Amino acid sequence: MDPEKTLETMPIESIFVRRRNVLMLRGQFTPLYTDYYLHLMQHGVRYPEHLDSTLKEFLAMLALHLVARPWTETIAWTVNLRAPRANFFATGTSLGQVITGRCFTENVRESPGNQFYQQTKTPRSDSRHSTLEVEGADALDWIETLYEKSEQRPGKAFRLPDETYLLLAAQPDYDPAWLESLDTAAAANIEKREETNLIETRSFRFHCHCTLDRILPILGGWRNQPDELFQGEHEITIECPRCAARYLVTRDMI
Repeated sequence: MDPEKTLETMPIESIFVRRRNVLMLRGQFTPLYTDYYLHLMQHGVRYPEHLDSTLKEFLAMLALHLVARPWTETIAWTVNLRAPRANFFATGTSLGQVITGRCFTENVRESPGNQFYQQTKTPRSDSRHSTLEVEGADALDWIETLYEKSEQRPGKAFRLPDETYLLLAAQPDYDPAWLESLDTAAAANIEKREETNLIETRSFRFHCHCTLDRILPILGGWRNQPDELFQGEHEITIECPRCAARYLVTRDMI
């Protein structure tokens, strides 16, 4: 399967709620999830159902957050969970219209609490890093904590039917009572009850730019000690750290 021949990119709408001064980000994620599952099938990757569901929503939250941020930013998130013991990784950029991610379940270090790490990069600046502690194993709760503690403005996330998600991000002079009062049903009907304006639409697809040629340099340090790397085997399988794609490597490739 050619990874470039994926479904159409998935649009995310950026909608301004007038008089409430809140930005609403909305996406229907079925196309991205379809590509995600095709990717897992292609590489023989399978996550337990509870981790798979969390990773999918983690990807959705990052995509919505990217649309609330400047176009030029590339953002990477890692969440280290104590229970279940797992790491979730997601990264994406509006410029490349791509988002990817994976779950780690082996050799995951134990931390005092659930840690959320964010790295933000733009073409003309150094990376910015932030770390915060999050509660539970719900990706929607994580992004609300990110907005409260890192973005320093309220944000509320909602699950809607048909794999649709909303993120409401407060702007200057927002209406705090209105934002706090919203439940899922009210959030789903904002456009019927409020004056709104579509600002822009950005699109994403699930895709990682990894190739075997890009992965092989990671093994360069083993060039002088191949026996330790291959442990008596003629070939080994290595994984992309960003998307879990699996590549077969033989001794003569090193």
